[in-house]
Amino acid sequence: MSVLRPFRAADLFKFNNINLDVWTETYDLAFYLNYLATWPDLCCVQASPGGRLMGYILGNAEGANTEWHGHVTALSVAPEYRRLGLARRMTALLERSADATYRAFFVDLFVRCSNGVAVAMYEGMGYSVWRRLREYYGSLGVGSRGRDEEDAFDMRKPLSKDPGRRSVRANGRDMIVQ
Repeated sequence: MSVLRPFRAADLFKFNNINLDVWTETYDLAFYLNYLATWPDLCCVQASPGGRLMGYILGNAEGANTEWHGHVTALSVAPEYRRLGLARRMTALLERSADATYRAFFVDLFVRCSNGVAVAMYEGMGYSVWRRLREYYGSLGVGSRGRDEEDAFDMRKPLSKDPGRRSVRANGRDMIVQ
């Protein structure tokens, strides 16, 4: 049986099996350490009985007034552990903490529009598209000229502080912003 536990700084030396994946955005060590120090209750890992990391989630709390929310900054599961419900478990933990500890109105995340599997997974967890962000994801590949190339969906899930579901928009895919 695997264990869902807090993300520790030492885990940064053991998560290459997760980060070396085409869909995973990676950051520098200072970025991860800042999250672990600032929002430790919004960062966790799923680990196998032998200690191998299976996946992780990094989150934060941000915004103001009715826009105060939890944010999924990074969620990734190693390819060999996908389709086991790990992403759902880690996201549920972040949602509970954002709701209870931070009194957030909603949780949001950004996902590549082309990542249909992830979009469907999030929709299955109760997230909906709030808006489409033009050219959100960048590419520094040959011929890109430093321009961002791929759109992202800003997906949101209302929490208990949003009983009127103001953070849900029926036509979110049609709301395109730069």
